[in-house]
Amino acid sequence: MGSRKKLSLKQAEKMQARQAKKQSTTKKTGKAGKSGGSSGAAEKKAAGIILPNARSEKTVKEIKKLKVLTPYTVALRFDIRLSVARELLQELEQKGAIRWVSGSKNVKIYKPLD
Repeated sequence: MGSRKKLSLKQAEKMQARQAKKQSTTKKTGKAGKSGGSSGAAEKKAAGIILPNARSEKTVKEIKKLKVLTPYTVALRFDIRLSVARELLQELEQKGAIRWVSGSKNVKIYKPLD
């Protein structure tokens, strides 16, 4: 309900000095330090929409390392979107590399074949 307390003049001066010092050290090192809180806009890496090649040996080996396959685990492993992970799992099931275990309309659980 309430808003943030307005800083006193002395507190505002100290905050400005700290921010100026932080910016000058950032410019010298060339690295952006981690900011605590919500100050500044952070760059967010967009999840890839490119489907990993289901026929490549590298992709199949990575998938066979996992005990249980869900779209979420595949999306995390390959840094792709959930919709792309679902398509990849469907393609691998058709190929015969994985087997459907259980699931519902929303989440399907697969197991890699040995």
